[in-house]
Amino acid sequence: MRDIIAVIAGISLGCAGAYLYYLYRRKRTGNQAARILEDARVEADKLVKEARLSAKEEIFKRREEFEKETQDVRKELRALDKRLSRREDTLDQKADLLGKREKFLETSERKLSEREQTVEKQEGELERLIEEEKNALSRASGLGREEARKVLLEKLESEVRHESSALINRIVEETRENAESKAREIITLAIQRCAADCTQEATVSTVDIPTDEMKGRIIGREGRNIRSFERETGVDVIVDDTPGIVVISSFDSVRREMARRALEKLILDGRIHPARIEEIVKESKKEVEEVIQESGKQAVLETDVHGLHAKEVNLLGRLRFRTSYGQNVLRHSVEVAILSGIIASELNLDVQLAKRCGLLHDIGKAVDHEIEGGHPEIGADLARRYSERPEVINALEGHHEDVAATSPYTTIVASADAISAARPGARGESLERYIKRLERLEEVAHSFSGVGTAYAIQAGREVRVIVDANKVPDSEAPKVARDIAREIEKELSYPGEIKVTLVRETRVIEYAR
Repeated sequence: MRDIIAVIAGISLGCAGAYLYYLYRRKRTGNQAARILEDARVEADKLVKEARLSAKEEIFKRREEFEKETQDVRKELRALDKRLSRREDTLDQKADLLGKREKFLETSERKLSEREQTVEKQEGELERLIEEEKNALSRASGLGREEARKVLLEKLESEVRHESSALINRIVEETRENAESKAREIITLAIQRCAADCTQEATVSTVDIPTDEMKGRIIGREGRNIRSFERETGVDVIVDDTPGIVVISSFDSVRREMARRALEKLILDGRIHPARIEEIVKESKKEVEEVIQESGKQAVLETDVHGLHAKEVNLLGRLRFRTSYGQNVLRHSVEVAILSGIIASELNLDVQLAKRCGLLHDIGKAVDHEIEGGHPEIGADLARRYSERPEVINALEGHHEDVAATSPYTTIVASADAISAARPGARGESLERYIKRLERLEEVAHSFSGVGTAYAIQAGREVRVIVDANKVPDSEAPKVARDIAREIEKELSYPGEIKVTLVRETRVIEYAR
């Protein structure tokens, strides 16, 4: 019995243990499932956050691209709007000019019509008076018809001559008054339309920049770089929306050239800050002074004029950077000196003195922006300061007939000056012809096989041709350049010479990802 009870007790205890173990395992499994669910929930939240961040980054990136494209479109629209505004202004000016011309023509037609009516009325009155005079003479004098006719015609001829003379004088006076008024009006309109372009051509230089990002570096933080550059050079730097260029403006051509060289060096160097600007500007000033001195000496050697004061040689060199109606003043002065010498030799006069007068005749233009007065007056004052001969002083002062000529050399210089200025190609051409010539220059270069792109640069004095390396081998590059030069000589008319630069290169582009 005890054994049975013990067995039953053992079985009961075993069942109880098994049940307790089952409960333990179930609780442990539930905890593991809860941890797995919690881990899955955390991982899911992490993935959701990463997806949201990625979406935000993509949206930000797309927004930046859209804003950049929008800015480019706005720039193009602003440039187009500016061009349209300029065209509208030009059309308005032309319309005003045409309206004034039409009004002037209508007034002239009305006056002519009134004069015709007056003349017709006077003719009728004259015929009536003639008939009355005929009858009166016939009754009073008893003269024959032919004699009376002769007396009457003599009297009428005298009266008509007097009246016609008065009428002609009145018409001439009215015409002169109208002509002067109309001439003033036309000249005023011409000055108004051309002054801005002429001023821009004479006072502005442009510097090419590699990227528009360089404009920000030129300006500097809060404008410190551009202020430092303007202070050191004495010019105005204009940084606007025009792509690829920065404008330098100054009436002093020497300062403008020095500033242009300094800015090009700064852009090439890349280090743009006030200290570097001061250093580069000093270097550029020294370079320009050397160029001025060398140009003056070269002009003196070319014309064989000796004994000039060192300051006069320096002033001649400064004329290298001065233009008048598109003509370089130094080259013009050399031409005038040579022409004056030729004329003087034909007249058996002093050739050296004539050359001296011709070379120095425009020296006043080197400083006319610093000293008040016209360049003949300034040049004569400089000549007196450097103890030039009276013939030279009179030639400088009177080559534009501002004062009376006291020596034949003044007339010689005036004639040589007119010849040099009137030479075909000496003076600058119109803007329209200039643009057409550049376009035609690029078209000629593009007409050759293998040419990829062509750019007319240096105001049309050079054409840069880039050829396809796969179509034009190195051995044929000189021939292509020579053929382009010959075609330009045949198709275009231009002063001086045009340089053809052919570039052949192979570019290989690959991306590392």
